[in-house]
Amino acid sequence: MFKKENSGSCAAIVGANWGDEGKGRMVDLLAADYDVVVRYQGGGNAGHTVVNDYGTFALHLLPSGIFNDGVLNILGNGVALNAEQLFTEIDTIAQQGVSVSPENLVVSERASLLLPWHWELDTLEEMRLADKQYGSTRQGIAPFYSDKFQKKTILAGELRDPERLRQHVADLLEWKNLTLTKVYGAPEAKLDDVMEWIDTWAMRLVPYLADTADVLSQAKKDGKRILFEAQLGALRDIDFGIHPFTTSSNTIAAYAPVGAGLPSLQLDRVTAVVKAYSTCVGAGPFTCEWFGEKADKLRDAGGEYGATTGRPRRVGPLDLVATRYGIQMQGATEIALTKMDVLSDMDEIPVCIAYDTPSGKTESFPFPAELDAAKPVEIKLPGWKSDISGCRTWDELPEQARAYVEFIEESIGCHIRYVSVGAQREAYIVR
Repeated sequence: MFKKENSGSCAAIVGANWGDEGKGRMVDLLAADYDVVVRYQGGGNAGHTVVNDYGTFALHLLPSGIFNDGVLNILGNGVALNAEQLFTEIDTIAQQGVSVSPENLVVSERASLLLPWHWELDTLEEMRLADKQYGSTRQGIAPFYSDKFQKKTILAGELRDPERLRQHVADLLEWKNLTLTKVYGAPEAKLDDVMEWIDTWAMRLVPYLADTADVLSQAKKDGKRILFEAQLGALRDIDFGIHPFTTSSNTIAAYAPVGAGLPSLQLDRVTAVVKAYSTCVGAGPFTCEWFGEKADKLRDAGGEYGATTGRPRRVGPLDLVATRYGIQMQGATEIALTKMDVLSDMDEIPVCIAYDTPSGKTESFPFPAELDAAKPVEIKLPGWKSDISGCRTWDELPEQARAYVEFIEESIGCHIRYVSVGAQREAYIVR
């Protein structure tokens, strides 16, 4: 087990790239060293695959610390709170022996509810865009955050007053039906249907609701260690990602205290997760993308299929240009390198070290509109051609595998502290 972090420390685990880096695996691993684990942004549009003693899980909304006894898990105000998805997830993992109750899960009363009309609008808009789609998972995320910034959402705390809640829903529905019917030609949403959904799913939230500012403030005073868990990666951030092919929230570590509920908290550790090769789910520029047989081989070796959608991830070699940028945006203090074992069959391992652009060769990540014209500049490093999944110390790794890690570390300018060599919880190396 890891050396205990300083009492009262605040840390974040975030993605350096397009998401799908293996953050859930790292949170599940590190959560045992923390007292509180917080999801601070995003919704059920992405998943974290976790493998532990209970089994294999694809989490979408639940913090990955939910598997650790004694850990308090929090869904912050920055989360897109789909109650149906959350409780379906809770009911599913309960069948495998994982208990979730108000004792180990708290939901911010300031979190906004993602309602059925959000995922309907998401689907309708992607259909309207046709071949210009953004690659939405159709979980209602973009319409939800749009409504949030228009101040037209229901806060979870409103569930405590059903009479007032019904009137608020009716007011929103009058406005929302204008979009459904006039813009998309879809049928009106009915108040009774929406309220039935709220009664069935959202009302189950009430025992879990709390002021997370108070919860986190008390945890900090008590010297508790707090871990913030992000969804997706830096290149999907609404402000700093590959616009417009981003998510609709801030995926960067700097947003963690805000989306958790206590903006005054300060991070003292940021672990950015980087996969040993590149993967991407969804549309948008992906400069180092592979196609054909070599892509299929890497995808199958790594099991690269979305935890939420099941759709094949786009794959390619490690992109150091994008990774350096992601680490800068995340303010990373250390790196967790995942899925090293997937590369074990390769004679040579390609790495993207720069981009060729109309303006010339660059090692800096371009402005989003310029990415389509960028081409990868690759080099090849020697492979290690041996099974490393049983390695548990740095010296046990083959020389070529150590050289690969050291090359990445030097290229990105950030210490690689963890090297993951398998899906199992214990399959990692600490440097």
